[in-house]
Amino acid sequence: DFTEMMRALGYPRLISMENFHTPNFMLVSEVLLWLVKRYEPQTDIPPDVETEQDRVFFIKAVAQFMATKAHIKLNTKKLYQADGYAVKELLKITSVLYGAMNTKGVECADVSEEDSSKFKFDLGSKIADLKAARQLASEITSKGASLYDLLGKEVELREARTESIARPLEINEAEKMMKIAIDCVLEQVQKTKDMLNNVALDEANLEAKIEKRKLELERSQKRLQTLQSVRPAFMDEYEKIEEQLQKQYSSYIEKFRNLTYMEQLLDDHRRTEQEMFEEAANMLRLMQNRLKEEEQHLLKSGNNDDSDIEIQENEGSNSEVEDRQIMKRRTATETLLQG
Repeated sequence: DFTEMMRALGYPRLISMENFHTPNFMLVSEVLLWLVKRYEPQTDIPPDVETEQDRVFFIKAVAQFMATKAHIKLNTKKLYQADGYAVKELLKITSVLYGAMNTKGVECADVSEEDSSKFKFDLGSKIADLKAARQLASEITSKGASLYDLLGKEVELREARTESIARPLEINEAEKMMKIAIDCVLEQVQKTKDMLNNVALDEANLEAKIEKRKLELERSQKRLQTLQSVRPAFMDEYEKIEEQLQKQYSSYIEKFRNLTYMEQLLDDHRRTEQEMFEEAANMLRLMQNRLKEEEQHLLKSGNNDDSDIEIQENEGSNSEVEDRQIMKRRTATETLLQG
């Protein structure tokens, strides 16, 4: 309502209730001065509010003026707080001016339309105030619970409080503590001054070092340029040796490649010879097995023949037959081995 009344009265600035969540004495003084000028333009109230005495004088002058001229009693303490409580006091003046403006010839229909539009505007513009009110309500409940707990401890703390109040204050100790605190503050101030002086010295030293490094960098860059421009004396010999080394390396690569190829061929040849040798050994083993079988067969057949010869011939002829059989066996084995 206060913001709408100020807007209707023609206040040049827009005012929101959020401006009064924290103390804002400059805005309160400006609104008070504007309302006083609006009520009576010929008033002479000093607008200086820079110091505490000027603010007190300003609040007293406005309250005295409104009490004598408009018969409006204002609470100076609430005005000096310059927060939400001050708005209630300002609302007393604005309501009087707003009622006087409405009684000059405004129709009832227009008033109702203005009220409805005012209600709609307030409903849309004070959502933030609603959230703040909810937050404040939750804070009030928590503070109330903590206050209840503290009040429950009042019986225990009352004795300690009375003892501390009844104990006389020793001025000497207070002066001593104040002197100690002052000395500590002076030491800190001296330390900060010394640090500032040291910072200046360090800055000068760093600048000197930076200049020295820059000069060294310029010298090294010039030396590098001279070294890059001058060709070394041994560079021609180095290039020749490098070409020879490249040729030697290429020949080495070729020989190494040929050597590896020949070693591979030698390994293949040895492998084939090993395979042939193994096949020959297998064949010899098979031939030996065959010869053993044939010898056994011949021995069996020779025994049968010997029995027949013993029946038909004498004992002298038995030895000759055995010699012949032995010779046959030897010839057979020789022919097999030759084959």
